[in-house]
Amino acid sequence: MATGPEDQSLTGTKFQRAWFCLHSRPKHEHIAARHLAGMDGVETFLPRIRFRRKTRQGPAWVTEALFPNYLFARFDWHAALRRVHHAPGIAGVVHFGDKWPTLSDSAIAELRQLCGPDELRVLSADMEVGDAVEIAAGAFQGLQAVVTRVMPAKARIAVLLGFLGRQTPVELPQDAVIRQDDVRTRLR
Repeated sequence: MATGPEDQSLTGTKFQRAWFCLHSRPKHEHIAARHLAGMDGVETFLPRIRFRRKTRQGPAWVTEALFPNYLFARFDWHAALRRVHHAPGIAGVVHFGDKWPTLSDSAIAELRQLCGPDELRVLSADMEVGDAVEIAAGAFQGLQAVVTRVMPAKARIAVLLGFLGRQTPVELPQDAVIRQDDVRTRLR
């Protein structure tokens, strides 16, 4: 039998409303958040990131959840658990046996500050000299290179490309390349 969430700082008293981590169905975070936002007594928070990703058609801007398959909701555990658990897009409320972990208001506030009022953090696509990039469009698509010069007025960059056994300088449009590092580690 589930005992419900307990606030460690309130020494044994039960929460009326608390932040919980919810597990969503794959790629359904936004659907779940929209349905939960329409429920009385439920507040939702879905932090998202927007970044450039390589696609078959070249680089494209994409938006996805900061924590794939997870979102946060604040609700009264006793009154709304069943409604939240069975909401469209929700796979379940994160719990460990009869322990229902909660998040502090300060943790959610920090995430909200990072993401801004739109719950969206746009990751910079600006290139800097020395950045490792992958060419995502054009004749050199799929090749790795290093940025040697940034020309913002022309919206172009110069890269050093390892091609046919030698280093070749190439000038490309900025939107034809993407950084190689993992976007989730680049929150600035």
